[in-house]
Amino acid sequence: MITVPVAPLVRGAAELEATDRGLRPHRLPARAREQFPDPYLLAMEEQPAGVRLAMRTSARTLRLVVHPVHRGFRGVDRPRGGIDLVVDGGLFASDALDGGDLVETDLRTGATEFRPGSAHTAVFDGLPEGDKRIEMWLPHNEAVELIELRADGPVRPAEAAGRRWVHHGSSISQGSNAASPARTWPAVASRLGGVELRNLGLGGNAFVDPFTARAVRDAPADLISVKLGINVVNLDGMRLRVFTPAVEGFLDTIREGHPETPLLLVSPIFCGIHEDTPGPGAVDPDSIGTGRVRFTATGPRGDERNGRLTLRVVREALAAVAERRKDDPNLHYLDGTRLYGERDAAAHPLPDALHPDTEAHRLIGERFAEHAFAPGGPFAAR
Repeated sequence: MITVPVAPLVRGAAELEATDRGLRPHRLPARAREQFPDPYLLAMEEQPAGVRLAMRTSARTLRLVVHPVHRGFRGVDRPRGGIDLVVDGGLFASDALDGGDLVETDLRTGATEFRPGSAHTAVFDGLPEGDKRIEMWLPHNEAVELIELRADGPVRPAEAAGRRWVHHGSSISQGSNAASPARTWPAVASRLGGVELRNLGLGGNAFVDPFTARAVRDAPADLISVKLGINVVNLDGMRLRVFTPAVEGFLDTIREGHPETPLLLVSPIFCGIHEDTPGPGAVDPDSIGTGRVRFTATGPRGDERNGRLTLRVVREALAAVAERRKDDPNLHYLDGTRLYGERDAAAHPLPDALHPDTEAHRLIGERFAEHAFAPGGPFAAR
């Protein structure tokens, strides 16, 4: 077996941090992390959603050693992350993580316990013969340190798959509730669109933050999309008076670095608990101890006249922003309910009342690709 240098293969990360064990991918640059070193934001950005090792090889066996960090909740059945192997654009195999460190939180008390663990080795055997393009998609819901990659044949970095697509959104964009990293909706859409994904979906942290706008502004990109609103409603973090100019400023910042890049503004998908009820969102207390968490909205209904945000209010606000910016021919708007609407919620309910399952991720990814990458779409090849 040959030991392969990992760093030249990494795609979809802002930076690689050298650690005592190996390399830790980061999706936000150091400047953003320094400006707002919030523990939860840092935990989400270092979960490498969309980050992958891209290579060409004739190897039949690959072994990747990683050290995971799993964040769980006491008494809650939360599936582990995994590593997906994509061969020539098709999902070939998945490896479920075990071992690693555990950071476990008690939802009743908020207390957190840290338990160290061992490294994990993902083994992929029986790969097709001959030269092929391989992508090893890292977990979307667990941090990992990359320790070692070994192969039974020569490995070289793969060529770019296509144009560079930078996407920012919430935990849904990061991939929450998807079974594995290559089955999150942005991953599905990127394969269908034939593009190189950089996923800046940040679970619980899509708050129209200036440092995130600057990260998008400074990232190499041929295509950009931003999906805003659900986290602002979840947190009850803004009123309409603050939200609308914040979105305008977010888009202005992106345009400083990408004045003519196709930019798609996407509003939230359907989420019944927040359609007409403001946040804050919270864990449904009746679900604690059942093994499966569900979320609920706790804000007062009918308070929109005081500027409280619901998902319906957010969609109207984002559509109005796009309308006011119609002098920008490369700015486009997509109503998120076209990706997942009320009828879809009846056929594919959100398991925890907030995040789509794997089948719904597939549906959202296919619909996004059909809208964005089709001839005449905002991301159509020129």
